[in-house]
Amino acid sequence: MKTFPKKLQKKLEERKANNALRQLGIQSSLVDFSSNDYLGFSKSKTIFNNTHKFLKGHDITNNGATGSRLLSGNHRLYNIIEDILVNFHNSESALIFNSGYDANIGFFSSVPQRGDVILYDEYIHASIRDGISMSNAKAYKFKHNDLDDLEKKCQTERSRSPKETIIYIVTESVFSMDGDSPDLKKLSQINNKHKAHLVVDEAHAIGVFGERGTGIIQDLKLEKEVFARIITFGKAMGCHGAAILGSKKLKQYLVNFSRSFIYTTALPPHSLATIHTAYNALQDNKNNTKLHTNIYHFKSEIKKNKLENIFIESHSAIHCCIISGNDKVKSISEKLQNSGFDVKPILSPTVPEGQERLRFCLHSFNSENNISNVLQQLATLINI
Repeated sequence: MKTFPKKLQKKLEERKANNALRQLGIQSSLVDFSSNDYLGFSKSKTIFNNTHKFLKGHDITNNGATGSRLLSGNHRLYNIIEDILVNFHNSESALIFNSGYDANIGFFSSVPQRGDVILYDEYIHASIRDGISMSNAKAYKFKHNDLDDLEKKCQTERSRSPKETIIYIVTESVFSMDGDSPDLKKLSQINNKHKAHLVVDEAHAIGVFGERGTGIIQDLKLEKEVFARIITFGKAMGCHGAAILGSKKLKQYLVNFSRSFIYTTALPPHSLATIHTAYNALQDNKNNTKLHTNIYHFKSEIKKNKLENIFIESHSAIHCCIISGNDKVKSISEKLQNSGFDVKPILSPTVPEGQERLRFCLHSFNSENNISNVLQQLATLINI
């Protein structure tokens, strides 16, 4: 075997020295405060069994897709599921991708053109940043959820750019590392004022917010104001894949120019059938109602334990407790795990140095007793 390059070994050693080396773990039987399975759909035996029945009922026994969607992999289920997404999310079109990462890479690497400008929230997801890095457009970040800063940057770009320059404003409806949300109504007004194109990643809002989990954009009735919505199925929907919602022309463009769509084997029929079954499961609102009850209880317990000063304000299923320093946040996480609670630390460089945190993900299946206990233990550990 070839000798491992010294420059790569040095980078690994630097990670170890900073107590930031990532390692693969195994699933545990601890109380889940870490997964994105907000509604418990990934563990639902009903969804599993109904997916099997759906496949048998449609005489579908394929294990794989056999190729890309443009070759042999465009299974008939794709049209069925994309029609469901169009109707459910009140969109003109929907195009399914293999993952949220693929969707963001595919959109941002192909849609913004040379001479265009991308203005993105500084806390935007890594998949969007990677897509932007592959684009020929200019890109500038604005301060997190700071719409005054966004307004100034829009004015600057409009004053120095030709009329044909397209400005893309990019944000998330729920930020994965903070759990907070921008003022999307005001952001939409800024977008319209400067004749920009708004792109919103709704990965952590689908299934959680809006009637039957349609997301925040629909809940605010802003669907027509948004150029593209990225939705994913690997979070609250409990399965796999993603889709970009937008106009029929956008769909046609992505089919022709989005490399992460064109040059990959399509999702297998079983994945598509699971998406179908998961959307049917959203018709019953009990899991969503229980999730929001738990969110309210979690926020109440934060106040009860006088932890407000270290938690980022959030109304979502994601709540983050800032504990500066990789060593300290890892130590507290390990103690919580030893007590039976699966609470993961988010370390630098994933977040900026000094902004390390514990990330609590809430679910419909968490008990109020477990929520109370984990925050009581956190308060004790913080004060030691």
